[in-house]
Amino acid sequence: METKYVLDMVFSWRGGPGCQSLLLSLLLLAAWEAGSGQVHYSVPEEAKHGTFVGRIAQDLGLELGELVPRLFRVASKGRADLLEVNLQNGILFVNARIDREELCGRSAECSLHLEVIVDRPLQVFHVEVEVKDINDNPPIFPVKEQKLFVSESRMPDSRLPLEGASDADIGTNSILTYRLSSSDYFTLDVNSKNEESKQIELVLRKSLDREEAPEHNLFLTATDGGKPELTGSVQLVVLVLDVNDNAPSFERSEYEVRIFENSDLGTVLIKLNASDRDEGVNGEISYSFNSLLPPMVFDQFAIDPNTGEIVLKGNLDFERVNLYKIRIDATDKGHPPMAGHCTVLVKVLDKNDNVPQIALTSLSLPVREDAPLGTVIALISVSDRDSGVNGQVTCSLTPHIPFKLVSTFKNYYSLVLDSALDRESVSAYALVVTARDGGSPPLSASASVSVEVADVNDNAPAFAQPEYTVFVKENNAPGCHIFTVSARDADAQENALVSYSLVERWLGERAVSSYVSVHTESGKVYALQPLDHEELELLQFQVSARDAGFPPLGSNVTLQVFVLDENDNVPALLPPRAGGVGGALSELVPRSVGAGHVVAKVRAVDADSGYNAWLSYELQPAAGGARSPFRVGLYTGEVSTTRALDEADAPRQRLLVLVKDHGEPALTATATVLLSLVESGQALKASSRASAGVAGAEAALVDVNVYLIVAICAVSSLLVLTLLLYTALRCSAVPTEGACGPGKPTLVCSSAVGSWSYSQQRRQRVCSGEGPPKTDLMAFSPSLPPCPASTDEIGESHTSSDSSGKVPCAT
Repeated sequence: METKYVLDMVFSWRGGPGCQSLLLSLLLLAAWEAGSGQVHYSVPEEAKHGTFVGRIAQDLGLELGELVPRLFRVASKGRADLLEVNLQNGILFVNARIDREELCGRSAECSLHLEVIVDRPLQVFHVEVEVKDINDNPPIFPVKEQKLFVSESRMPDSRLPLEGASDADIGTNSILTYRLSSSDYFTLDVNSKNEESKQIELVLRKSLDREEAPEHNLFLTATDGGKPELTGSVQLVVLVLDVNDNAPSFERSEYEVRIFENSDLGTVLIKLNASDRDEGVNGEISYSFNSLLPPMVFDQFAIDPNTGEIVLKGNLDFERVNLYKIRIDATDKGHPPMAGHCTVLVKVLDKNDNVPQIALTSLSLPVREDAPLGTVIALISVSDRDSGVNGQVTCSLTPHIPFKLVSTFKNYYSLVLDSALDRESVSAYALVVTARDGGSPPLSASASVSVEVADVNDNAPAFAQPEYTVFVKENNAPGCHIFTVSARDADAQENALVSYSLVERWLGERAVSSYVSVHTESGKVYALQPLDHEELELLQFQVSARDAGFPPLGSNVTLQVFVLDENDNVPALLPPRAGGVGGALSELVPRSVGAGHVVAKVRAVDADSGYNAWLSYELQPAAGGARSPFRVGLYTGEVSTTRALDEADAPRQRLLVLVKDHGEPALTATATVLLSLVESGQALKASSRASAGVAGAEAALVDVNVYLIVAICAVSSLLVLTLLLYTALRCSAVPTEGACGPGKPTLVCSSAVGSWSYSQQRRQRVCSGEGPPKTDLMAFSPSLPPCPASTDEIGESHTSSDSSGKVPCAT
């Protein structure tokens, strides 16, 4: 738009054609130089986020509509997030907090160098944003309280040097003025030779009298020149000493020393000489560093207390500190001692001792093999901490094909594509960038750049097998790890980065995600809640593996989780059919019965499966050790006589029957049986009275027993039919599929998961496939073929929890 305006002015010029041609040439030349030059902006430090810096697109002559299509981007050395460009309006604005002192320290100039790059065609512009200082740092004294020792014999107009304050700002904001609190004895004198060695002295106005005032408390305030003004203060405690009235003095108040960095340790910088007009002990002088000096001075230098020689103690580094301001105290040995002071300025000179630094910023890595010529691969910036010629750096690239270095600005280069790529010929390039400074001898540094030629995402993650079978014990801890799925992707980089997720399905009214979860990165499967074998025997679901390519590719794997039984249910006693008192079984027994007569029966069930539900009955010994005329069947629970009853037997017998399952550890319940020994006639009468009451219950029990027998027969027949069908399918070698999805049938051993007793607990078998749920028959039968295990393992399975088919939670 600006060029069009200039052209309109040229053609509207009323001079001759020659004048118009000359003016047009000059204006075009000026416009070309402005387009290829550097744009300057300025912004104050600590500006808020979003502060306007400049219309960078307009100033560079770029149309707003070209910013996105031409891949408008900005690169910066150092903090790249401080400034940002709005691609909608082309405005450069403040994106993060800018602290000038953090960026440039006390340097007089502080700028952010931006490199603006656009493609099609490739253009590189350089923008310099000057960071202006604001008064955001108050003056700071090295200590909050400074103690000064002054002899009472000190003459008026004597001067006591003070440690001044420092201000991190620059310019006017760092110009300090000092003010001393009101005092009849002291005044302040500031000698401003230069900003580096400004002398602040406390001047004695009149003689001191220790007996009248042994201590004076003053406040020294430093105020900077910013707007608004910031201040800092230090408390001065002046302690008045007695007797020794002559302090050592130096020939000059300030000495200057120059020394090269990396000088040998032990080098003598200067030998100080102070004199004292006193005689004897009061005239003997000891030299020392002032105690208020920063610790780095004591690390770098040492002073001989007798000769006053200052020697180099540590290695000097011009790039770290180039000026040391050392205050020296010359103290006599009088009582009390008196001290003279001077300042030694040590200026460190630069040497070529820093290797150039190379910073690489990747822009388009990896590079597609169809990338056009001139594509910017990376931005390279070089720097050298040395100064002058020692800090001037040149850059070179090896090998040159198929890339080249293009100098875009001082110490800035672009690595661009110079010839066509062919991934099938070369899939990666190893480049070396060498930076060399102008020192004598020159120092150089190299950096390697690995340029990979990228391909497309054409491989999906693959599992080792399509289906996995997992066994988990019930009552697992919530969140326990039960399995780990793993898929491999043949692609590279992000195309091979696999993430896992659960394929959500509904199991009745509950989602699969309420039972299990899958870790996105590791593929570990966790059980979210304790599983109950009595409610859920099989949980089948799918896990999806998907890569991070574009477009992403994925595959699924099926997991079948079998919940194995644990002995977590106590045997439950069935209520007595008749004659029960308070839950106990009560029976009348004629004294005329013989040995082996069944007088009562204890009934119990267990909700577990297999050995955990196999019940046995034991009669507890009677109190006092007396032998009972009754016994109980080990597996039937029938209470019968062991001998004929006689008159010596107590008329009331109380038996305790222990019902115990075969789990590990075994769980037990206790049943109480009350037996009353009566004569035969009384037993018949009681039997006739109770017959009416129990007739219905006996009939119902008979019906239940009939139904139970019919159910057992039906289950046995179905088991035989299933075994025959399974044998026929195995012999025919025809692959089959279950209703829950593809996969080989799994043989479940009856010795591991069978049931020894009838269980009334409801079973539920769940799968996550689309078809109808499976119904598996599971029963214990001694006639089934044994599992592939030793005979000893099968025989001892009722005593070991590991042989019941259960596995730990972590598979």
